[in-house]
Amino acid sequence: MRYLTDRKRAVGMGAAHSGTEHFWGMTVSAVALLILVPLFVFTFGPMLGKPHAEVVAYFGRPFPAIVAGLTLWVGFMHFKNGIRVAIEDYTHGINRKIFIIGATCLSYAAAATGLFALARIAL
Repeated sequence: MRYLTDRKRAVGMGAAHSGTEHFWGMTVSAVALLILVPLFVFTFGPMLGKPHAEVVAYFGRPFPAIVAGLTLWVGFMHFKNGIRVAIEDYTHGINRKIFIIGATCLSYAAAATGLFALARIAL
């Protein structure tokens, strides 16, 4: 029988040395969303229920298009980082890797689709 001390069991299970960077990234994106989401609501809200031509003309202007694009990008990157932490906390083994890859692909695909649609409207 092999005897392992507590220290030997803990070797290799320590800090990943990226916690502070992740914390600050999430904090900065949360503050950015705190500013961007109300701007998005006030720029997107008046266009609800308007005819297509009017919406296209409105989002053809730079300010509403930039606010919508930044909100989409920052929101999906914040989602990607947050869901990764949740997956790392609650799943193990191969499922962890599969879920992280899936969530990352989903967030990039959704952000790209939203930005592509916005570009089609704005240009």
